[in-house]
Amino acid sequence: MDQRLDLESGTIHDLNKPVPGMWRFPKDHPALCCIYRVPNCMRQVNPQAYTPQIVLIGPLHRSLKSQALNYHGDIRNTKLMDYLNMERHKKIYLAEFAKRVGGGEKIIDGLRRTIEEDEEMIRESYSESTAWIESPEFVEMILHDSVFILEFILRNYENEDADLSQKTGDPLMDEPCQGAMVRRDLGLLENQLPYFLLNKLFEPIIHTLADITFRELVMFIFYFTDMIGADSTFRHFTDLSRRFRVETLPGNYITHEELPEFNEKYHAYKLHRGGVTFNAVDNSLSLDVEFKNGCLNIPCFYVDGLSEMKLRNIMALEQCHYAFKTHVCDYIFSWIPSSTPKKMWPCLSRKHFLGNIGAVATMVNTLSLGGLNDFGSHYSVITKDVNSYYHNSWNKSRAVLKTVYFNNPWRGTATVAATLLLLLTLIQTMTSVMQVLPKK
Repeated sequence: MDQRLDLESGTIHDLNKPVPGMWRFPKDHPALCCIYRVPNCMRQVNPQAYTPQIVLIGPLHRSLKSQALNYHGDIRNTKLMDYLNMERHKKIYLAEFAKRVGGGEKIIDGLRRTIEEDEEMIRESYSESTAWIESPEFVEMILHDSVFILEFILRNYENEDADLSQKTGDPLMDEPCQGAMVRRDLGLLENQLPYFLLNKLFEPIIHTLADITFRELVMFIFYFTDMIGADSTFRHFTDLSRRFRVETLPGNYITHEELPEFNEKYHAYKLHRGGVTFNAVDNSLSLDVEFKNGCLNIPCFYVDGLSEMKLRNIMALEQCHYAFKTHVCDYIFSWIPSSTPKKMWPCLSRKHFLGNIGAVATMVNTLSLGGLNDFGSHYSVITKDVNSYYHNSWNKSRAVLKTVYFNNPWRGTATVAATLLLLLTLIQTMTSVMQVLPKK
């Protein structure tokens, strides 16, 4: 048995004892693994982007619940207070869900049995070992967390057209900021439950709803309605957020094996001076970039208060789960002008961004930090075409002529006038010279 003696405390630590954060190895069903702890190299850039602010879901943040209990009643730490409030709210939602379905404790026992039947599959969904959580405790945790998600989604759907001035008594419905924070936390990679489980636990409630599926409710709660194909699959909510972006790519995008060699990427300002023009496509969720006739068509990049959180968690998922299909990472690294000189930012901001441009620049500059792996990008073909266009001397000369001498009507008029004056002067000079030359 591997043991270690702590000389300061005299405590003997059993290194084989399961504890939070241990890798799950070996994995019996590695294909089930889809929920990961964010690599520390990414987390340390912006820890808050990966940390739940109000509700803890699943085993990866279970240790925070114990920490919150130690600060019970300490109003100086509002985040831990929120964690405890939400744990109580989960119990309320469980009771309300049982009333909604009908059957009381009987229906809860049925949900509990369903979780017990799939317990091993649920545990296998996490990259970390959950052996430190005993089976009864694990089942109760999953029961409360999953039913909380189901009831939260149902209440939001039912209150879609409700009069906001009429209070329901539920803080998550009556206080928009609280509901928004729950939505935010449900999108975090470390705060996930496997989708197959939620879909299965939803079955008892189907008969009470009129012509709507759980999948449609999920699309509603995350504002993804009609954004992905009916046959598209996803493993959890973070994967869903990635999925509807990836599906905007053309179906014939090249695979990793077909990627050309790495091509140097130039600043947007430098490309602009070399004749490349930029056009903003009004689809902020698309990853589809096109280069045609010297024009680079890039989807708008709109930024709000949650953009960094969403992108960081999707990028973390890609780094852990989609090593050779890191399409969102590729888009951020390839086309968002994180290195663009400041004098070019205002030009791009009108087409690509909303909000404070300085804050946007700072945010985008930090997205690529954290030692992310670059496995090659399917945008490499476009980058190669852009570089070929940039290196063409005729395109550069034409761009200089346009940007320097014809960048506005006044300068263009002055350039034409100066050219005509030069030609007239040249003609006059030649005429004068011809007049003074001796005639033969």
